[in-house]
Amino acid sequence: MKIFITGSAGFIGFSLAKVLLDEGHEVIGLDAITDYYDVSLKEKRTNILSSFKNFTFYKERLENQKNLTSILKKEEPEIIIHLAAQAGVRYSLENPQSYIDSNILGTFNLLEICRHQIPKHFLAASTSSVYGANTDMPFLENSKADEPLTIYAATKKSTEVIMHSYSHLWKIPTTVFRFFTVYGPWGRPDMALFKFTKNILEGKPIEVYNEGKMVRDFTFIDDLTGSIQALISKVPNNLDNEKKYKNDTLSSVAPFRIVNIGNSRKVELLDFISCLEDKLDMKADKILMGMQKGDVPATWADNNLLYELTNYLPCIEYKEGVSKFVDWYLEYYHHK
Repeated sequence: MKIFITGSAGFIGFSLAKVLLDEGHEVIGLDAITDYYDVSLKEKRTNILSSFKNFTFYKERLENQKNLTSILKKEEPEIIIHLAAQAGVRYSLENPQSYIDSNILGTFNLLEICRHQIPKHFLAASTSSVYGANTDMPFLENSKADEPLTIYAATKKSTEVIMHSYSHLWKIPTTVFRFFTVYGPWGRPDMALFKFTKNILEGKPIEVYNEGKMVRDFTFIDDLTGSIQALISKVPNNLDNEKKYKNDTLSSVAPFRIVNIGNSRKVELLDFISCLEDKLDMKADKILMGMQKGDVPATWADNNLLYELTNYLPCIEYKEGVSKFVDWYLEYYHHK
């Protein structure tokens, strides 16, 4: 298939694009390669993808609707996977405008093109952060998700609603993923595992929020890309949504679904750090801090819908995932 991926230089976009290229699909990648974090990491990812003959790359912003329209008219992809976004819960406290521009306006521009050039399947990334203050876990796709605690989560929830409207109005088959704490090789430097590994190796302390009394549903990158691969051909329709969203009447009027993608296992943050210490054979100097503004004490995904749709479930345990990340980190940064 011919697949268009936004955010192809990002952690998830790169990882998914590489898997799809390995399978023989034609992939068109688009990324603005912003300086939110180390640009050289994004360029290295793009160089790896560019070594494939079946990969085409465009450096462009989603906010530029004219150029985006031109690219999609030229390429005419069958599948669109929208992963580009201004990421990061904490950065949204410092620069909220970038989240409005990239996440809301960027998604709107893409959807405006899709209503004139409808793909076979439009798939897009959201986040477990939309569950916000909800404490009823594990989170189901139709659980309450209207109390986001950060601008980042609010923009992602907003795009979910906008995508539902476009799906209903223009009959765009749409699947939205809610990701749960994704980690692994080629990850983002602003994510906890990356920062912890870097600081421990450099003999610097690590900041542990809520004094370590945090629980996360850590999802290894290979499990995430495997889930998306399995969902690509599972195109939603009205009947499917009437079955899956019997408690959500709105979703039954559009070829639209939301799917959690998580490991569906709760892991204590201190256990996660302990695993990293064992792998590095080094002890972390922990600075125990209070809860950070906008953060939540726990996340936990219900994966039943993912399994019903694909017969696939994430299965990589966090100890194996941490080990694979550290191996990559040590090789990439040439630590001895």
